[in-house]
This record gives sequence, structure tokens and C-alpha cells, in this order.
Amino acid sequence: MKVNRQTEKTDEEKEQVVNTTCSSHCGGTCRLRVHVREGRITRIESDDGEEPQFRACLRGRAYRQRVYSPDRLKYPMKRTGERGEGKFKRVSWDEALETTAGQLLRVRDAYGPAAVFLIISGGDITWLHGGNLTSKVLLRGIGGYSTTWGWHSNGGAKYAALSSYGTIRIDNTGDDFLNSRLIIMWGWNPTDTIQETNTNWYLMQAREAGTRFISIDPRYTNSTASFAHQWIPIIPGTDAAMMIAMAYVIISENLEDRTFLAKYTTGFDKFKDYVTGKEDGVPKTPAWAEAITGVPADTTVRLAREYATTKPAALIAGIAPGRTAYGEEYHRVAIILSAMTGNVGIHGGNSPEILGKAGVDHYLGSRLGPMVGQRLKGGPNPIDVAPPRANSLPAAENFWKGWNSSSRVNRFLVADAILKGKAGGYPADYKVLYTVNVSYINQYSNINKMARALKKLEFVIAQEQFLTPTAKFADIIFPTNTYMERNDIAIGGATPFYGFQNKVIDPLYESKSHFEIACGLAEKLGVPDFSDKTEEEWLKEIVEQCADLPDYETFKKEGIHKVKLAEPYIPFTKQIEDPEHNPFPTPSGKIEIYSRQLADMNNPELPPVPKYIETWESRNDPLARKYPLQLISTHFKRRAHSQFDNIPWLRELQDQAIMISTADALARNIRNGDLVRVFNERGETVLPAWVTERILPGVVDIPEGAWYNPDRNFIDRSGCPNVLHRDAVSPGEAYPINTCLVQVEKAEA
Repeated sequence: MKVNRQTEKTDEEKEQVVNTTCSSHCGGTCRLRVHVREGRITRIESDDGEEPQFRACLRGRAYRQRVYSPDRLKYPMKRTGERGEGKFKRVSWDEALETTAGQLLRVRDAYGPAAVFLIISGGDITWLHGGNLTSKVLLRGIGGYSTTWGWHSNGGAKYAALSSYGTIRIDNTGDDFLNSRLIIMWGWNPTDTIQETNTNWYLMQAREAGTRFISIDPRYTNSTASFAHQWIPIIPGTDAAMMIAMAYVIISENLEDRTFLAKYTTGFDKFKDYVTGKEDGVPKTPAWAEAITGVPADTTVRLAREYATTKPAALIAGIAPGRTAYGEEYHRVAIILSAMTGNVGIHGGNSPEILGKAGVDHYLGSRLGPMVGQRLKGGPNPIDVAPPRANSLPAAENFWKGWNSSSRVNRFLVADAILKGKAGGYPADYKVLYTVNVSYINQYSNINKMARALKKLEFVIAQEQFLTPTAKFADIIFPTNTYMERNDIAIGGATPFYGFQNKVIDPLYESKSHFEIACGLAEKLGVPDFSDKTEEEWLKEIVEQCADLPDYETFKKEGIHKVKLAEPYIPFTKQIEDPEHNPFPTPSGKIEIYSRQLADMNNPELPPVPKYIETWESRNDPLARKYPLQLISTHFKRRAHSQFDNIPWLRELQDQAIMISTADALARNIRNGDLVRVFNERGETVLPAWVTERILPGVVDIPEGAWYNPDRNFIDRSGCPNVLHRDAVSPGEAYPINTCLVQVEKAEA
């Protein structure tokens, strides 16, 4: 396929420069200008055009080392040793595809299609290549498959948004931060996690213009250091209690926006009864919250007054505090606080969640049309026919057809489902696992349990670029190429843009794209008419059907198309300006502070009005006598989940270490840089200590994404925190990765 390139004069010779777009699930989507000489990438630059520039982070700039890593999977591989041992031999593509197809058909015929379990995730989030090619048509074409439900990133936030607003499309564009007078960063660290390209650029402009920033977080993060005028440390898992106490102050001092509440919400009186203690006899005062959160009562009072009287104000409810047991309650209270202060549907306010691409994937994605996996022929998954789950929200079906089918398994309970099957109450006995764009064993909870589950399976398939911890358990590995070796389309930005991923170089070794693998496997499986178009024909169709974009060749050459909005995008403006003709998409047509959908479930762990519910493995748990430290697992500047962990340039930036307070380190005779063991009843990992004043005593932090590397005693030697996490899910779908008790001791020399 012809590659569009510009040329630039160098000192030695002409060098080709290819415009492309990074999309590595790191929190951003950025423009790259890739220099190529004689078919090899020599260096990578970023956007140097007109503002706004979509400039790449460290991960995108280091991508050359990923492309040319000596660890790349070069050929299809077949397991020769014990599962998990990592011993493989090279096989041909024909043998790999034939073997995989044979196993899929064998298991389908012997046990039924539900015995085939597919797990996919993000990876490179684009419009053509990805796991949806496998799920949407390929496995449906042989009778169906089992899969998962639930969101690793922000399940609790989505649940809260659906129960309160009836939609998850609730984010402002990042340029609207320039209209805020106050920005509260609650568990939000965009300096490291990006949260869409240019978010930090707009935040810094807002700060320079006089916007006040307050950061609430157990850690003094890089974002706190960069932006915040005030840092408020808080005990993990108690955020909802502090927010409820803020609501108490606002109510008791008559600071709530009563006009907004009466016109646009329903159920505030019931929430008020809970907050003031009329419901249960316990007023939720700042003093009540102080005993729970560790935040001084007068600090909560001042914050509540400032938020209620400074308008417009943006309460950014970061998703980390929602990654706790009952984390959905935190997100629901944040929504109520925004409504109580009248900050919904206005410039400078917010709704107040950060759910993903600042709404870009919704209002740009809809213009771009469905991804190729959704364009391919094929009906619904034949086994998605069971009744819905007990705790599913009816509103969810507006977004994910079949999502709440009880034939699916929560993605955080996969190990349990494989080990127990029908005898444990799961829909099927699982025999085959097919993973695409996910290192499941590395990124989900209770890794040692998952390792046992993978060993029980009859066959495992992985599509990967490297021999990841999950790929080591595969029977067949399909080597995938990078986005530098194929064409695709991506979207993103704190303000929206479309990006074309130009193929920069020819695919290395025998690696193939997801599209090529799906087409090859479809032929072996006998799935007719899997795709009637080539890669380029699909991309042309997508571009030609999008009114926003120029012609295909122009878009490819430019590599990026910025969408110029007349003003920042604000959700719910129509509902606020004309509620009679534009109701909220909830049963009542208003923001539901009291949710009838939740009331009908009659589940005390999912109350109709949000409440503070103490987490399991809290500081008050009897287990804390044995494991007294709360473990949180945060995102790392040099990784995108588990991606980039093996890139040398990025490893030079930061060590994988446990962040521990000076007080906790002194009590354990631990010095900075000492090797320590972190353990509980589920597992143990060994890594260096980072002794610092930047974390609350009683809390430790191990960044997520380090590659699981167990020794013969199943002690992880890479600092992977997921060996310690409990494989559980919160009632409202929050993934409680930040609810975990551990002990830390100095490791023996």
C-alpha cells in the first residue's frame, strides 16, 4: 500500500517524515511526526503546527524503542513447556491459525459455544484494528462465545452517571477550564495520566489567569505540585463521607441553589434527610466526617463554603477514588454537589465526572460512524439471551445492548468463573480463553489465583506484541504489529480532533494486524463473507461518510484534522435552557438525586440516595491488625497500564518502587531504596522503597502495570501490586483496586 510522506532536507540526505497519530491507551491521543530513512524510523517529533498543538508525551516520543525492541514477538509461537513457563517454538502462520481454529471448533462441538471465553480491552483505540473484529463477527460466526461485562477504568462513575443523568455523555471539553473560577481536583492527577491531550495546557492557562486549584488526594501528586494552591490529604475510600459533610455545611448555611434543585432535580429532600440525620439520627457533620476521613472539620467547612459561593466551579471527580469498594457512592455524591451549587450545564462548571475522552468519543465518534467491527455483517451474540443481572440498571441498555445479560461474567471475576464454572453459579464451564489487547493476568486482581485458573483451561490464545505475563500462559501466540506498521483512524483531544494513523514502515518480521489475523482465522473457521473490503477500502468508507473530514487523500497527508468549535462543548445546555422540551434521559426527566431504579432493586448496598458505606479492608477492619497499611495502585508516567514497561528509555525515568511515608518507614526500619516485601494473604511482591513525605501515613502506593514475574514460591519479583488485590467487585460496578490492606517489611538480604 502506498504510504503518504512529506520530505525534508537533512544535512546528509533527504529524510522522509510521516504524519501519524499515537493511540496507546495512555490517556491521550497525540500527533507524531516520524522521521524515516531507508525504511527505518530514526526519530520521532510531535506537533509543531498552529494551536492547539496535540503534543505527545514521553511514551509516544519513545515509541521507536517499542517498534525495534529485541523483545518483539517476531513469529507465531506454539507452547512447548508447562503453561506459564514461557517456553515456545516458532510455527508458521498456517499452523497457528489451523491449530487455533481446530481448538475453537472442537470445544464448541464438545461443550457448546459458551465454553469459548473472549476477553478484549483497549490497547490502540482506533476505528479498524482491535479486539472487536474478533468479538463482533468472527466468534459469532461459529455459534457465539462468552465474554465479560464491567469497566476496569470507571465502572462506578458510569453507574453513577446512568443512575443520576441517564447517560454517560457528561464531559465538558478541556478548553472550558478557562471559564472556571475554582477547580477542585479530587483524586485526579492529569500531569501523569494525561486525561486527554492538552488538558494540562488548559489547566495551566487557567491557573495563570487566576483560577484557584484545590487538590484532594492521599498523595502529594505531580498535579498537586503543578497546579494546586491547597492540598488536602484524605484516607482512601472515605471520599464520599467528606463530600456528604460538605453537603451538610451547604444545607445548614442555606448555600444550596434552591432554584436549580427545584427546576432540574428530583429527590433532594430525601438526600437532605440523610445528610442532616433526620433519616437515621446521625447528622453528617464535618466532625462526623473528620473521624472517618482524617480531614479536619474546619477544612471541610471552608472547602464547602468556597465551592458553594465561587461560581462557576468545576469539581473534577477523578476516577481513582471511585476504584474502591462502594466507589459508585462517591461519584453519585459528586454529582449531587454539582447540582446543589448550580454548576451543571454552564460554562466553567461540570457534571462533574471525568469518564474518558471528555465526550470526544461520543460526539466525534457518532460523526465518524461505527467502528469496523460494528460494520461487519453478523447478528447478535447467540448466547447473549439470558435474563439481565439483578443489579443492572435499565438505563445501561440505552448504551450497551446485551451488556447486562446474565450469560456474561464480570471481568473482575474471570478467575473465579474459570475455576468454578457452573458448579459455582457461573453460566458455563470454560475451556478456551482468547485474549486480545489485554494482559489479563497482569492487570486484574489476585494474580496467583488467575494463574491457577489459566492452568486449568484446555487452550489459551493470545494476540500480542511481546511475551507478556499473559502470553506466557498461551498455547498459541499471534504476533501483532504496531500502529506504526498499519493504517487506521483515531480520535481524541481535550478539544476534539481526528487523526489518521499513517503506516510509517512495513510490518517487521512476520507480525500482522488485527484485521489480517481476523481474516485469516475466519477462513480457517469457515466463516463466510467475513469482510468484503480491504483495510484501505474500510478506511475510505469511514472518511467519506464523515461530513467533518476533508477528502481521504488530504486527511492522510495532513495526518490530523482539528475540529473548531464555536465555544467549548458543555453537556446538558439544552436541558438547562429549555427543560420542558429537553428532559434529562432519566425516568423522571430530571437529575435523579433519589433514584427510583435503585429503589426498585431493594439492595441496601445500592441505596436510592447516595450514602457513605465503609469499605471492606478499611482501617477499621479487624484484618488491619495484621495488615495495617492501605495499598493504592496508581498510574505511572512511564507506562500505559502494562504497556511500555519494557522500554529502556522510559525505565530510566522512574523506578518501580513502593511509596511509603517517613513515619511508616521509620517504624519498620526501612530506608529509602531498601528492598521491601509487601504482602497479605493473597500474595507477596518485592520492590524498592521510596520513603517520602508526599503520602499520607498509613497509606502506601505501588504503581500498577509492572509485569508479573513470580519465583518458584509465587513471590512476585517485579513489584506488581495485583498479586495483593482481592478479586471482588463493588455492588455498583466499581472496581475496588484501591481497597486493599497489606503489610510492608524490610526484605532479607
